[in-house]
Amino acid sequence: MLKWIVAAVAAVVVGVGLWAFEPWRLFTSSEVDEALPTVAAASPVAGTPTSSPSTADASPESSSSEPEPEPEPAIVELVAGPFEDAEHGTTGQARVLELADGSRFLRLEGLATSDGPDLHVWLSDAPSGGAWGSYDDGRYLRLGELKATNGNQNYEIPPDADLSGLTTAVIWCDRFNVAFGTAPLS
Repeated sequence: MLKWIVAAVAAVVVGVGLWAFEPWRLFTSSEVDEALPTVAAASPVAGTPTSSPSTADASPESSSSEPEPEPEPAIVELVAGPFEDAEHGTTGQARVLELADGSRFLRLEGLATSDGPDLHVWLSDAPSGGAWGSYDDGRYLRLGELKATNGNQNYEIPPDADLSGLTTAVIWCDRFNVAFGTAPLS
C-alpha cells in the first residue's frame, strides 16, 4: 500500500514539475520577421473613382502632369537600446517608434532569447540590468505575449499610455516572475 502512495505522490510531483518548468522548451525556438509598422492606408471615399480616367478622355495637357506620389510618412525613433541578459541570454535591439499618425510601437529587432513558459513583453520603470524579479515591483505596461523567441516584431503601445518613466523593455516570464532579458531605453 505504501508503495502505491509513494508512486502516486511521485507521479504528481513529476506532472507538476513538467507543467511548471516545461523542460522541452530548452530545445525549442520560434521565429517571426515583421516589417516596420506603417500607418494604415486610408480607404477610398464612397463615390470616388478608384482608377484613373482613360487616356482617350484626357487632354494632352493633363496627361503630362501626373501628380507625384506622396512620400512615405516618417517613422521617428523616440528611444532605443540593446538587450542585456537577465535570467537567460538575450540579444537584439528594442526601439520605441512613433508613426506619422501618432501611434507608437515597441519594435524588437534581431531578438534572440530562450523559449520559456508564459513569456510577455513589457515596458518597466525599473532600470535595465537589475535583479531578475524586480521589473514588476514598480510601474510597468504590458504589451502582449512574446510572438517569437527570434526575429523582428512589433508591439502596439496603447494610445493613452504614459511612457514617462518607463525606461526599460523587458522579456518577462509571468509564470516565474523573472526577466529573461532587458533593454535600457534612452
